[in-house]
Order: sequence, then structure tokens, then C-alpha cells
Amino acid sequence: MITVDSNPEREAALRQAFACFPSGVTAMCALFDDEPIGMAVSSFTSVSMEPPLLSVCVQNTSSTWPKLRERPRLGLSVLAEGQAVAGRRLAMKTGDRFADLALHPTTDGALFVLGAAAWFDCSIQAEVPAGDHMVVLLEVHGLQAEPDVAPLVFHGSRFRRLDARELVAEAS
Repeated sequence: MITVDSNPEREAALRQAFACFPSGVTAMCALFDDEPIGMAVSSFTSVSMEPPLLSVCVQNTSSTWPKLRERPRLGLSVLAEGQAVAGRRLAMKTGDRFADLALHPTTDGALFVLGAAAWFDCSIQAEVPAGDHMVVLLEVHGLQAEPDVAPLVFHGSRFRRLDARELVAEAS
């Protein structure tokens, strides 16, 4: 076991260990002065059914988050397995994140990626400082789900797809 506190390669060791856990890839987007803004978010999870909440984690150094957090509604799109290019673009620090991306805006300013496995129309309920990130609790106001659309998965610092075969527990 690696001791984190005294490890000079702490960040690399943590990154490698965190990469062992797969996560979905989401796009958090909105309209800002009639222009799309958004970013890729891989630390996304459901939190509560009542009230309906989910959470994302955003780096404190993000230049996109200060603009998104001022919007009344945010669109969270769970990217589909065929949307790795969109995931990469939305993770870029510079350049046009929305080049060739088909989008659907709402009247409240949330913005969704067409073809995604699921959409969540959200507003910010709370922000909790957590080290070099902010944990953002989002209240879900509306959703659309496409259960037959496989999600894009991030694992081992790479985009991957799910294997459609179901695992069956072996009898002991």
C-alpha cells in the first residue's frame, strides 16, 4: 500500500488509483448571451430521489464554471458511446468546444447534446467546497432518458464502451 501523505508522486498515484473506477461522461451546458458554454464532467452521480438531486464536481480553476453557475438552468447530457469526440471537445481548455455538435436549447437556457443517453434539466441547489474542486448539488426539474442508448464510459484515463453481455454470478 502506498502512503499518500509522504509520497512525492502523490498526484500521479492518486490519479492512477482514481482511474480504476469507471464513470459516465456528461456535458454540462447552458446558453450565455445566446452563445453555448459548457464542459465535460466525469464526476457525476445520482444523490437523492426526494428531492431529485444529482451531483457533479468542478475544478476550482475552471474558467467555464463561473459563467455556468450564474445561469438559471443547466443542461446535463449523459453522453452516448458514439460521442467520444464531443467528450474530448468539451474537455478542451481552448478552441471551439461546440464545433459540429448538435444541440437543443430550452426556453430557460439549459442546453443539451442531441443523441445523448439521458438529459437532466437542473438548477443549482448547493455548492460545497471540497479540496481543489467544488461539489455541486443540482436539483432535477425535468429529464429525458433513452435506456437503449449505451453511455460513454471513462476508465483508465480513456473513453470506453460497455460490453452488452450481462454478467451472471457463478454458483459456489
